[in-house]
Amino acid sequence: MSIPQLLVHDRKDNVGVVVVENLTAGTNMTCVVTEDDSDFELTCNDDVPIGHKVALQDFSVGDTIIKYGEDIGKVVAAVKKGGHVHTHNLKTKRW
Repeated sequence: MSIPQLLVHDRKDNVGVVVVENLTAGTNMTCVVTEDDSDFELTCNDDVPIGHKVALQDFSVGDTIIKYGEDIGKVVAAVKKGGHVHTHNLKTKRW
């Protein structure tokens, strides 16, 4: 297996976290699920900075994002599988 570009912390997560610099659109990423050390491939649709999230599925407005097995917010703009998930399309449910 090559060096992972995306880590998924929990099997329930529907986003992963970019762990390399300069990830560019079109990259076929090696993704590792840290909970069980499994891996899979996913194509990144956008340039995504290190530490930011990538969608593991298509999302519609109102969908819930799960990271670390926990609800971290709701989708406020549709995101395609492989798309960049951040403050432009994800908001907290706290307020």
